[in-house]
Amino acid sequence: MHKQQPDALLLNSKIEEWMRWDRNEKTRGEVHTLVTEGNVAELERRFMSRIEFGTAGLRGRMAAGISMMNDVVVIQTSQGLSNYLLACQPEVKERGVVVGFDGRHNSKKWAHFLAAAMIRKGIPVYLFTNVAPTPFVAFGVKHLKAVCGVVITASHNPKQDNGYKVYWDNGAQIVSPHDKKISQSILESLEMDDASWDISGVLTHSLRKDPTAEVEAAYFDELSKYVQYKQQNSSCDLKMVYTAMHGVGWNAVQSCLLTFGFPPCIPVKEQMLPDPEFPTVTFPNPEEGKSAMNLAIKTADENNVSFIMANDPDADRLCIAEKNDSSGEWKIFNGNEMAALLGWWCWHCHQLKGSHKPADSCYMVASTVSSKILLSMAELEGFNFAETLTGFKWIANKTIDLENAGKTVLFGFEEAIGFMIGSLTYDKDGVSALGVLYELAAYLNRQGKQLHQQLETIYEKYGHHLNNNSYFICHDKEKIKHIFTRIRTMSGAPDTYPEELGGVKVKYVRDLTTGYDNEQPDNKAILPVSSSSQMITFTFVNKAIVTLRTSGTEPKIKYYSEIRGTGSKLSKEELSSSLNALVEAVINELLEPEKNQLLPKSE
Repeated sequence: MHKQQPDALLLNSKIEEWMRWDRNEKTRGEVHTLVTEGNVAELERRFMSRIEFGTAGLRGRMAAGISMMNDVVVIQTSQGLSNYLLACQPEVKERGVVVGFDGRHNSKKWAHFLAAAMIRKGIPVYLFTNVAPTPFVAFGVKHLKAVCGVVITASHNPKQDNGYKVYWDNGAQIVSPHDKKISQSILESLEMDDASWDISGVLTHSLRKDPTAEVEAAYFDELSKYVQYKQQNSSCDLKMVYTAMHGVGWNAVQSCLLTFGFPPCIPVKEQMLPDPEFPTVTFPNPEEGKSAMNLAIKTADENNVSFIMANDPDADRLCIAEKNDSSGEWKIFNGNEMAALLGWWCWHCHQLKGSHKPADSCYMVASTVSSKILLSMAELEGFNFAETLTGFKWIANKTIDLENAGKTVLFGFEEAIGFMIGSLTYDKDGVSALGVLYELAAYLNRQGKQLHQQLETIYEKYGHHLNNNSYFICHDKEKIKHIFTRIRTMSGAPDTYPEELGGVKVKYVRDLTTGYDNEQPDNKAILPVSSSSQMITFTFVNKAIVTLRTSGTEPKIKYYSEIRGTGSKLSKEELSSSLNALVEAVINELLEPEKNQLLPKSE
């Protein structure tokens, strides 16, 4: 009789432990089937490493195992979070926790598991009764003065996924070291009993309140301060088609339109209400372009409408499309183009108010992979621009720091169609951004202009900012590690990055994984460094910037690029050609997609 290997013994013990914990017949059945089939590789993938709790909380595929999203993992995470709050937030039993959820499979149940874990520890819970936009949870934390907020959502991920997003008492997503400390608390809170699974009395418990009415009233009251032309909006003849992308945005957007004084919009009926199957789209992400916007375009054409607005399923992102009045062609705006429009508009509105706050006390904020259009505006208009790491948690926390220093933040954005209007919420917010951008479009419409025309006007004033951004899919973490290690050791030694790509000399390299930055006198990066994710930025002598990074929530290698035409004699077409050639060289020379079997973004 053969002795079992140590890894096999450990795997068996983890499976036995799981079966002792789990009360969900579906996930128990998954494990039983894998064991019966002898699928060791899949069992190891599911049980030999735990899903990582980071600053984005949790996000992953819904399935059995400690590396997946399921009842067991959500309960254990909630137990760990509640214990951490008790340890570090002395007022947690007075101020409570805000809990929301989207329309995905399991979201409501998992929100109730979370609420039950808090209630068992004597922590009050503001639990939304029905689905809520993610921005309402972020706003709710700030408005209700809660110590924490959690929303069960996977945002725009495929239907197989779900997530667990955590906000701290300032209303922004958590940053380190909270993620590491919560992760440790989870590992110390794994044991489960009958009470862990009991959610029968959550909704009627004395420690539970439904914050919906109060939060919504306060949110739209605060949003009304950003309305500039309510009377003119009421007679707006720029009709709008709206899609919620099978998500939670529809009701919130109706209230938003009322706040701005707009007449009702035309919904994409097939995508109007929450549906966890997302039946009409492959990826429920409006950023994917026409593949996600086909139905909206069809609805607009049928109704003779030239303007479309779209939220992602949890309504924290916004996408727009416009039909050119002259050519009849539809243009889907990318995040950088929308930011150029919103940045211009936020500065216009600030001046319109005749604000007593001088330009040098005002800021706009963007992540390092986003367009530098706001920087170009700041240089000309006299306000300030601040750059952060990728991720809205950094934009939001930078905003809070600036406000604490007496500054005013007018606008923040990330190129992945995430926008923050003022400091209404300390996170990206697709609802408020929709209202503000619709008012912008209506303002231009009264002048006989379309958005694409105003975008060109902005670029003529501040310089063209051309982008070429996309991604490759790669599920092999070791392969990704190898790709980036090769980039860092092109000459066989550490910190020997490529000196030229596509015939264009590299001026600076910044590596926020290792902390190397040769633009600084000591070669040390100023922005925070994270060894757990890959991110390298190349600045070229032709004013182009290219960043390669991994995604924190998806199996992607992303690339971002921009060339600034400020002060350049090159035409827009010449700038575009130069950038595209450079990006192609970066992809072929550094990522080597064919050799590494990387899957390009599906068109």
